Amino acid sequence: MDDLKERLRGTRHATTPWSDDPTRGITRTRLDDLLDHWANGYDWAVHERRIDGLPWQTVRAGDTDLRVVHQRSADPAAPVVVLLHGWPDSVLRFERVLPLLTDVHVVVPALPGFPFAAPLTAPGASVNRIAALVADAVAELGYPRYTVSGGDVGGTVAEILAAEHPDRVTALHLTNVAPRRAVTADPTTLAPDAVAYLDRSATWFRAHGGYIAEQSTRPNTLAVALGDSPAGLAAWIVEKLESWSDDHAFTRDDLLTWVTAYWVTGTIGTSFATYTEPVTLPDRVDTPTVLSVFPRDTKPEPRSYAEAFLNVREYVEHRAGGHFAAWEQPEAYVGDVRRAIELGGR
Repeated sequence: MDDLKERLRGTRHATTPWSDDPTRGITRTRLDDLLDHWANGYDWAVHERRIDGLPWQTVRAGDTDLRVVHQRSADPAAPVVVLLHGWPDSVLRFERVLPLLTDVHVVVPALPGFPFAAPLTAPGASVNRIAALVADAVAELGYPRYTVSGGDVGGTVAEILAAEHPDRVTALHLTNVAPRRAVTADPTTLAPDAVAYLDRSATWFRAHGGYIAEQSTRPNTLAVALGDSPAGLAAWIVEKLESWSDDHAFTRDDLLTWVTAYWVTGTIGTSFATYTEPVTLPDRVDTPTVLSVFPRDTKPEPRSYAEAFLNVREYVEHRAGGHFAAWEQPEAYVGDVRRAIELGGR
């Protein structure tokens, strides 16, 4: 942390002709405020103690270890829920839902390559590989049947996990359809509003998807820029956290805690693995699914599009919330998780 603060105080503040235009990325004013607080007011030790206090456990998964937050219910026969985070976050996405799920067993894996996970030193952390590791870890914990909930990278892992282990995954709760499906979908097989969604999705990728192109094709180059500069790391992550969520979803300390998690674990480069590694998606997932749609998410899908790939039993549209819905709207998120648990028990 001494090194971090020294780097922050020596930041070379970059200026562009668009420094105050939020449509061009995080503004100079916003970033300067965050960096000043990070260097002079923010206390990582407070947040570190809270994170350390989560019920962590290391589980053997295949030929490696998987670190998980494992919150047990007092009832040994309670349902089991596996929560899968995405990028650019970590298990911290689910901090606010854990207190609302004390009546079920909850497993929150720190996905390989992401903050708090065992170090990732070699290729192989594709979403398909991660799905296999999660399946092994949950089996090692002694849970033969469970509901899986996730979004972003975690949602893609959830789809693969359900398709490959239909005897284990009783139901899915997702906040989005696997994004890669928009690239491979055949418009001639889709309903008109689903085809219109593909057009909207393509427009979004052209306007906002530059980070995906860089992370998937030149991870080494980007890892140097972000891994050596806390200002660069904060700019890269905070822009996404704020633009993909409801206004005021994060306090300054919230934002800096999520960014610091990447800094102290040195995982920004390895978190790109799920963008860089190849993906194989099932054509369709027949597991009963609850799809939660939050209006400030990046690309909310219509039901017809989701139904082309998923067995959507319930399609729930919310009035507030975005990409990090478990953090932004924990009560609504948990309500939909419970809908999925009920589906899986029928």
